[in-house]
Amino acid sequence: MDAPVLLTGWAGHVGRTILDGLADRYTWRLFDRDPPSGSPPGEVFVADITDREVLRSAIDGVGAVIHLAGDPRPEAPWDSLLRNNIDGTQAVFELAAEAGVEKVIFASSNHAVGGYETAARQPDIYRAEDDFELDGNEQPRPGNLYGVSKVAGETLGRYYHDEFGLSVVCVRIGNLTEERPPRDYERGQAMWLSTDDCAHLFECCLSAEYDYEIVYGISDNDRRYYSLARARSVLGYDPRDNSADYED
Repeated sequence: MDAPVLLTGWAGHVGRTILDGLADRYTWRLFDRDPPSGSPPGEVFVADITDREVLRSAIDGVGAVIHLAGDPRPEAPWDSLLRNNIDGTQAVFELAAEAGVEKVIFASSNHAVGGYETAARQPDIYRAEDDFELDGNEQPRPGNLYGVSKVAGETLGRYYHDEFGLSVVCVRIGNLTEERPPRDYERGQAMWLSTDDCAHLFECCLSAEYDYEIVYGISDNDRRYYSLARARSVLGYDPRDNSADYED
């Protein structure tokens, strides 16, 4: 991709992981509400994600948007989720459509389907021998209001694809950790996403051709209840890490 890539929420954990892996492969525009420290690898825009004037300037002329910005707290209050996760996401999609951006990669979350992890399914759902699996075609089932806000973002993506032709992929991100999957935490191991696989997945999102997709963002774990089939077939995602390799 020759045109710049806009990365919103770049200063967060996922954003920095993407830049650590892909900084030298694209021209970046970096959007975050806090001023940067150091010398980030791209043109920086400092504003709230709902500031449409600054956001419009950041989006103008880019080829793709990776939209991470928002309130990441599972326990976040509704007023913050509404402003940062829903109004902000709607602004990104609308201005991207207006600017003729080719594709938007939306950072959704495992919390969009957290309601499937019922007490009756736990802890078996987190174990390799269990055959329960979600593939992205199931109905959303958020487990908290943060998950509701991510479902809203996925639905906005569907609308802006259908009405304006944006290519949209929603990545339901699992459990991204710095070095290894969490010890003694089966759920975290089942949805583990390594930093290398995270960068690779978002590079696939930037390079692949698609219409509207929902995929799961995890590594190739033996323990998993998220299918990687769509990410593999549509995006060419080829994860290399497995939480089972770190079991004591």
